[in-house]
Amino acid sequence: MYLFVRKLLSIFFHIKYKINVINKDNIPDLKGGYIIAANHQSYTDPPLIAAVIRGKFSFMAKDELFHKNPFFTFIIKACGAFPVVRGAGDDVPLKMAEEKLAEGRIFVIFPEGTRSKDGTIGRVKSGIAVIAGQSGAPVLPVCIRYGEKNKIDVNIGKLIPPEELKTDPEDRKSMRNICKRIQEDLISLQQEINANE
Repeated sequence: MYLFVRKLLSIFFHIKYKINVINKDNIPDLKGGYIIAANHQSYTDPPLIAAVIRGKFSFMAKDELFHKNPFFTFIIKACGAFPVVRGAGDDVPLKMAEEKLAEGRIFVIFPEGTRSKDGTIGRVKSGIAVIAGQSGAPVLPVCIRYGEKNKIDVNIGKLIPPEELKTDPEDRKSMRNICKRIQEDLISLQQEINANE
């Protein structure tokens, strides 16, 4: 079911949008077991990523989205989403993310924690550092920009190896450094998109 839904979404996105993938060679030659850290502007970001990068995905989605309507709930579940209750302070979502990575999935996370209304890349939160540090998975930065006339630019960054993501959740400084590194990578990718206009 997953592969069928993913294929349908991929066909839909390539018909509806003009997708321009920059630095496609940076997409890892891996079926899974890594993290995609992307900026977040739209609810269409997860299926868009699935339309550009092949693999079995999993991602966190706010709990409200699972109660929107039955069809939408079916789609996001089929794409590998699992619910997160905001502000619950629960480490279950982090453990689930690690489990999905261990299963060989590509875990998609939007480390800003919320959608950007104007496209500006906000502060990267600590969840990405915890997941990457504890799972030992590499991180692939991906920047998305929605343009005019259904054009979408997707810039693929260079894979950050696990040894550059090691951290101790009790060491706040190392956590901040990893978050800052990922944020800077996303900003650089966005700047590259803007420079190629």
